Amino acid sequence: MSVEQPLWRALTGYRVLTALYAVGVFASMHDSYARPQVAVGYHVVLVGWTAATLGKVSGAVRCTRGFLAVDLTVALAGILLTPLAAGRELTVQAAPTLPSIWTAGAVLAFALKGGWRWAAVASALVGVANIVQRGEFSRDTVHNVLLVWVASIAIGYVVEVARASEATLARALEIEAATRERERLARDIHDGVLQVLAMVQRRGTALGGEAAELGRMAGEQEGALRTLVTGGLVQPSRASGDAADGAFVRAVGEPGVPGDAAGEDPRDPCDLRPLLGGHAGARVTLSEPGAPVLLPPTAARELAAAVGAAMDNVRRHAGEDARAWILVEDEPDEVVVTVRDDGPGIPAGRLERAEGEGRLGVAQSIQGRLRDLGGTAELISVPGQGTEVELRVPRNGTRGRATT
Repeated sequence: MSVEQPLWRALTGYRVLTALYAVGVFASMHDSYARPQVAVGYHVVLVGWTAATLGKVSGAVRCTRGFLAVDLTVALAGILLTPLAAGRELTVQAAPTLPSIWTAGAVLAFALKGGWRWAAVASALVGVANIVQRGEFSRDTVHNVLLVWVASIAIGYVVEVARASEATLARALEIEAATRERERLARDIHDGVLQVLAMVQRRGTALGGEAAELGRMAGEQEGALRTLVTGGLVQPSRASGDAADGAFVRAVGEPGVPGDAAGEDPRDPCDLRPLLGGHAGARVTLSEPGAPVLLPPTAARELAAAVGAAMDNVRRHAGEDARAWILVEDEPDEVVVTVRDDGPGIPAGRLERAEGEGRLGVAQSIQGRLRDLGGTAELISVPGQGTEVELRVPRNGTRGRATT
């Protein structure tokens, strides 16, 4: 809902109440009017106009410039007809004008529609009409004119600020949504296309001949795709000649990382254990609770994909002969999965360089996934002593922060 919509609803109610108020003021003083028939005729028009135009002040779209011009004309006509209806003596005594405070509603419509500049013009015209009607610059007249002028300009300025803030918020939400979608696509691309290109480059280089040329082309396409995925903000470093130097993760559909489940109910919990069972093997020890480890389906799939990314990092950097351990802990407030290996560890600064070169393995496939789930991904690595990745997914949706 627009932030200014409540103001339009308030203006609608204000116009109705002030039209009735103007009629009531006249009814209480009609014996003093020199020509009460003029006042009666004007108030019939005022009440009819107010009732007929309620829809016009329901929002900025329906409140057109033509309506505003006619509406202000009705208010100004009532002010200028006051001396004719009330008589000169009653006018000099500072009797209320025929539209009374209904006039402020016409000015406020200008403020809501066009901001403080439109409000200044409308209130200035009302001020001139009041001075003409009184025939002098009395203190009360000047006071009332200034009050309407300042109030309308202030409200118009607030409306302009509210509109600008609403537009800024909408833009920020669009950017956030686009960024999240880009990160999700980056993970999907990394988990599928990039790993295939990296594999083709490595195998082609190893085979030599025409296969080496194919591997070179695959490496070039991998680099171009990484740059595209990361938005072109950071160019790949030319200091490294290994185009497959990023983390290597499991594609969707392989064991342990299920694909999208069409039509699945997001409210039905999913057991995490079967999603991780495919990682167990001769050199991988999987330790898990005896009871189901339940998470929402999306959270379970993303957590399993992050574990898959960590295991592929083990195979990629620690070697096929490295031993690894996966520990699943089902705690009351969160699910914790720890992946540990006995490899050589990660050299200091290697993760920062990889992210700067557009490598998405840790930054997106692991930390990005956990960040989107509201969890944390903590990576601890000591050169020569292996690497440990601790993934935490809260059950209550509290947002977390990925750390290294």
